[in-house]
Amino acid sequence: MLNIKINHSLEHTRLDIHLHHKKPKICAIKGPSGIGKTTLLNIIAGLKPADQAYIELKDHVLTDTTQHIEVKIQHRNIGYLFQDYQLFPNKNVYQNITFMAEPSEHIEKVMHQLNIGHLKQQFPARLSGGEAQRVALARTLSTKPDLILLDEPFSSLDDATKEESIRLVQRIFDEWQIPLIFVTHSNYEAELLAQEVVEIG
Repeated sequence: MLNIKINHSLEHTRLDIHLHHKKPKICAIKGPSGIGKTTLLNIIAGLKPADQAYIELKDHVLTDTTQHIEVKIQHRNIGYLFQDYQLFPNKNVYQNITFMAEPSEHIEKVMHQLNIGHLKQQFPARLSGGEAQRVALARTLSTKPDLILLDEPFSSLDDATKEESIRLVQRIFDEWQIPLIFVTHSNYEAELLAQEVVEIG
């Protein structure tokens, strides 16, 4: 289902990761700030080349540095929730969510599940932190990805919203059964949500 081997040198450390999951799983990549956690996600997403890497998802090889295979970002079918959400300020919620996928029943279902249907015409500047996260998550799910990457998804939320968001991510995983990798520096988040924790640094 998911096989990731990455060996990559950074300025002050070296990333050496091996994940092998036969079934969908929530995996936390844990480590201090600046250790290379986001770099790791960027390599998996195809945004950054690695020194050595092999990435296989659902029997499709996305990266194999020994064979010079590097599938383009738009053909990887990976959903990526960036730390700052990267919503377009000049587009409303619905336009943000449908930016990467045509309007469909699937998107309506996702918006209903995330309880953001009433926000369709709102613009990002009017959203709370939790609402912005749910909109960004809806956009991530809009393409029916085979893998979801979350970069420090709870770091900017207050405690109450963080608890709600952790439950939401767990529910998304339970309902959709999509493998999920998130990075964090929090023991609490990793222990509460992840079925596997990989420490770096």
